[in-house]
Amino acid sequence: MDDMAVGALAGQLARIPGVVAVALGGSRARGTHRPDSDVDLGLYYRGDLDVTALRELAVQVAGEGSTATEPGGWGPWVDGGAWLTVGGLRVDWIYRDLDRVHRVWAECREGRYEVAVQTGHPLGFHSHAYAGEAALCRVLADPTGELTALRESAQAYPPALGAALVRGLWEAGFCLELARYGAAGADPVYAAGCLFRAVGVACHALHGRAGRWLINEKGMVASAGRLPLAPPGFAVRAQRLLGRVGESPERIEETVAAAQALLADVRAAVAG
Repeated sequence: MDDMAVGALAGQLARIPGVVAVALGGSRARGTHRPDSDVDLGLYYRGDLDVTALRELAVQVAGEGSTATEPGGWGPWVDGGAWLTVGGLRVDWIYRDLDRVHRVWAECREGRYEVAVQTGHPLGFHSHAYAGEAALCRVLADPTGELTALRESAQAYPPALGAALVRGLWEAGFCLELARYGAAGADPVYAAGCLFRAVGVACHALHGRAGRWLINEKGMVASAGRLPLAPPGFAVRAQRLLGRVGESPERIEETVAAAQALLADVRAAVAG
């Protein structure tokens, strides 16, 4: 699908009852995509979404057997959509309740966020991703201008949110203490889970201190490593932790010690 075809599809989606606006997200919105990258379309809706009409459009553009979920079909935060193949390319429709996005944006400005269990997000879905998605998207169809206005507002990263994410860095230290149980019990799987959580919390703290949106676990380490305030070699060191957790208690202890040294550097970076 070329840009013209994506724009045309967005126009069709915007005419579905309940859909307020359609946006391009992911790597294609940021210009970092590969030719085979998915096309992620955010369907910002309000009230009753005409799922029947969406399913009819899915069959029209992607063929028989294509469908779309009811709102809530994929979980509480990524709350539904469609996985389609159009012209040999993956095209994903992802629902976003616009009223909920507005509420989350208000909470971000007050320094409040939450982390929830959500399929497809092993670190947990961070509520401020909603605001980050709006800030980083490319609006394709927005008859009322509401999403465009939200996008413009979210360009200014809320200092209160950044401060809250930095305060949340305490959890990374707690996770590393828990990881030591993985060494004591020769349980590398448990240790790896704790290490992953610690690294993820650190990535969010670094982005918060830098005033940069982080909306997904995918690529979070590389993104954090590119921040000017990141500790030297952050990305390499963080990736190495999870690449060699080790099976023996001694090796797990070594990995946890390396993680603690990295966390100390992150604390220093965000304290500046």
